[in-house]
Amino acid sequence: MLYNSHEVERDALMQTAGKMCIAARTAPKGKGVDQIVTAIVTGEEKDAIADEMEKIGEREKLDFFIRDAGNIRRAPVVVLIGTTVGQRGLSYCGFCGFENCGDQAKKGGRCSFDVVDLGIAVGAAVSVASDDRVDNRVMFSIGKAAIDLKVLDEAVKVLYGIPLAAYGKNIFFDRVKV
Repeated sequence: MLYNSHEVERDALMQTAGKMCIAARTAPKGKGVDQIVTAIVTGEEKDAIADEMEKIGEREKLDFFIRDAGNIRRAPVVVLIGTTVGQRGLSYCGFCGFENCGDQAKKGGRCSFDVVDLGIAVGAAVSVASDDRVDNRVMFSIGKAAIDLKVLDEAVKVLYGIPLAAYGKNIFFDRVKV
């Protein structure tokens, strides 16, 4: 049987995306509390996010949203990694800017552990992509559009998108507005 490069590369991108979700899940978490949510987006759902990114870019006059939308239209796969927010029940911390977890919960803040855990999870995920030699880039713009579209559970409050591609030249390098 003959497998053409397009099929093989698409399958490899999906395998890498799956391993990235595993890496995010198994990354260390503050106080052992796992608030991480992951998903893989392709096809129409991915294009809907790109459409929303373009709308945001035009509405808010943010050219990088439009540029990033062009990147994810060319990327066959996007990994989403986000976090829900909660508290760890600490009486002494204050990293979130509030006195303690109770004060933070009352005032609607975000636990710094959740945000730091998300950063560690994203770092673990992109290291997998790097190990697999898959071109990728962490994008806030994808996450913001996906939150606005309610692609994931509404409890996800902070979200990043990581498009994956395998071309002869990295499409996420030397980026220009398209």
